[in-house]
Amino acid sequence: MAEGGGSAASPGGENLLFLTDEQLRKGIEAMFFAYRGFTADPDRILETRGYGRAHHRAIHFINRQQGQTVNTLLAMLGVTKQSLNRVLRTLIEDGLVESRVGRKDKRERHLFLTEEGRALERSLSEAQRVRMRAAYRAAGPAAVAGFRQVLEAMMDPDLRRHYQAMKESG
Repeated sequence: MAEGGGSAASPGGENLLFLTDEQLRKGIEAMFFAYRGFTADPDRILETRGYGRAHHRAIHFINRQQGQTVNTLLAMLGVTKQSLNRVLRTLIEDGLVESRVGRKDKRERHLFLTEEGRALERSLSEAQRVRMRAAYRAAGPAAVAGFRQVLEAMMDPDLRRHYQAMKESG
């Protein structure tokens, strides 16, 4: 890329400083199809339990930050409180998530995955890691770094802050 000392043209000769609508359309379509592939394996696992992608996102981010509050998860997922409560109620009833009353503030609810919840999260994320690992290996380190830059640049500022905080916490 031009910024950071790289070339302004991609290996295919496309100018990265100005993209045509056709080039952008191809990128949008690639993102749609890649997302479909990225979610296909977890969707099959979730379907066996009658769950959807909202359950997957909740499980993923609860696992990522055990003990976070419902409000933190709500802000991260960007869904309505009613929608999240419906998902959490199911996960709690099914024994995958535990909700504990806050020690400092009794109004807060802190979320933790149970052992069964952690096992489900491992199977969901392993399916995605296999796909990501293969794609990263095929694309190479420079493409991986560029891909991550593109994804981060597409994030809304509030979500980018959540993402940065998660990156820094390990």
